[in-house]
Amino acid sequence: MDDDILELIPDEVTEPAERAGTWTVAVIDDDPAVHEGTRYALAGYTLDGRSLDILSAYSAAEARALLSQRRDVAVLLLDVVMESDDAGLQLIDFVRRELRDETVRIILRTGQPGQAPERRVIVDYDINDYKAKTELTADKLFTSLTAALRAYHQLKRLDETRRGLEIIIDAAPMLLDHKSMQRLAEGMLTQVASLLNVDCAGILVLRENDETDERFCVLTGSGVYHHYVARHPAWPLDPDVHPIVERTFTERRHSFGERASTLYMRTSSGSEIVALIDADRSLSDTDRALIDLFTSRLSIAFDNVILYEQLQRANIGLEQRVVERTAELIRANRRLAMQRSDLRRANGLKTEILGTVAHDLKNPLSVILGRTEMLADMTGMSPVPVEQMRVQTDHVRTSAKRLTAMIDSLMADAMNDALDISLRREPVDLAGLAREVCEANRPLADTKGQSLSADLPEEVWLCGDAERLREAIDNLISNAIKYSFTGGAIRVEVRREAQETLCAVSDQGPGLSPEDAGRVFGRFQRLSAKPTGGEGSTGLGLSIVKRIAELHGGRATAESAGPGEGATFAIRFPNIAVELV
Repeated sequence: MDDDILELIPDEVTEPAERAGTWTVAVIDDDPAVHEGTRYALAGYTLDGRSLDILSAYSAAEARALLSQRRDVAVLLLDVVMESDDAGLQLIDFVRRELRDETVRIILRTGQPGQAPERRVIVDYDINDYKAKTELTADKLFTSLTAALRAYHQLKRLDETRRGLEIIIDAAPMLLDHKSMQRLAEGMLTQVASLLNVDCAGILVLRENDETDERFCVLTGSGVYHHYVARHPAWPLDPDVHPIVERTFTERRHSFGERASTLYMRTSSGSEIVALIDADRSLSDTDRALIDLFTSRLSIAFDNVILYEQLQRANIGLEQRVVERTAELIRANRRLAMQRSDLRRANGLKTEILGTVAHDLKNPLSVILGRTEMLADMTGMSPVPVEQMRVQTDHVRTSAKRLTAMIDSLMADAMNDALDISLRREPVDLAGLAREVCEANRPLADTKGQSLSADLPEEVWLCGDAERLREAIDNLISNAIKYSFTGGAIRVEVRREAQETLCAVSDQGPGLSPEDAGRVFGRFQRLSAKPTGGEGSTGLGLSIVKRIAELHGGRATAESAGPGEGATFAIRFPNIAVELV
């Protein structure tokens, strides 16, 4: 008998912790016949498609060791009197208090009811049924065991639900705190494994809210899918994974298999997430209900991350726009500062030109006023001094011409600076213009005893504005007359060179110092040389010449061997202007 007991215990204890499709029942009794009878009575027993896995222990001490190792026992068929009169009752306390197992169902069987009265035992000990061995027939054993197993199954589901809800509640704040999509995905896989209480591998795939785009973004992977972590998010899915994920996106619902399950989530922002989970067991109804609840809460967490990432991108874009706008404002401020500086200079130039104009206009006006007063006095003389009056009249006429010339120069400069200035392009005979201007200025040269000669070909044509070119040539010749000494020679020349066509005016005047040569064409420039006949100067003539030359695509030049050596002023036009004629 003892040998039989020793053979049974090792075989039962060393069985796997849980066999799929079985109910684990432990028979704890010191009578081997009870074990054999129980096995015989329950032979072929099944409930919900699951058979029995019956374990045996022949003392309370053996039962303690067995129950400490096997935590999957659903029902205990427990004897009261074994190595002591209350060994079974003490074992009940061990299970409930030390092992803290409240789901296992305990059916107390005793052959000596007097030692453990039913009412006292039911009240004092957490058991689920009390039977005398004499009344526990095969049918009653079947009934009691079935009721106990159903109660155990319901309690296990409640316990799993409670544990799952605790995990979901505990996980919610942590998942909502994630600000990275990848970290949230990793946290979800970890929580799913904890929720199911199994080792599982998984992969999370995101599809943005564009249903026409079949490209998937892998957020994370674990277990056999861990290699996706090192890949680029847009890397294609493996051939064995892609159809499963694509089907779930199409069906838009969870799918549970024997080992692999796919979970579908859709966020309020329109993004879709599929999780492929490989577990080491099939998922129970409780597992599926918990998964459904868990994923419904996860959509909020994913939405939070999506919105956070969108906000981050918006912030980056806003910061970039702020930087760009700040740079634009800095550039605008610089432009304003430059314009303010230009305005200051313009205001200074305005003051200068007003002073210059006032000074230059005052002199001839004073002459005119003085001469007219003398004429008025002469008209009262008898006889009237006609010759003297003619002289005074000539002085008035000369001063009036100077005023007219100065006003014409100011008006020309004002028009030249207008923003809408335009040239009238037409064929122009430059040599003919120079000839006309020479003849118009010859009386002024004769007045100062100067010789004005012209070396002009018959015709030199170019495309330009005849009036503006006439104005430029007139300024060059009148300048030469104004600054040349009495009796000096002035020469006007028009010629065509290899690259340019030019009109040059040479004089024997005071020439140009190096300082004057650098600013001779500037506006309102007063050079060291002074008009030799007391003429006025606005400092605008040569700047007008330069502007007219540039408007025609050409340039103005000044050459001088030095002070006292005379100078040559010219306007030069590229021969392309000539070819356009």
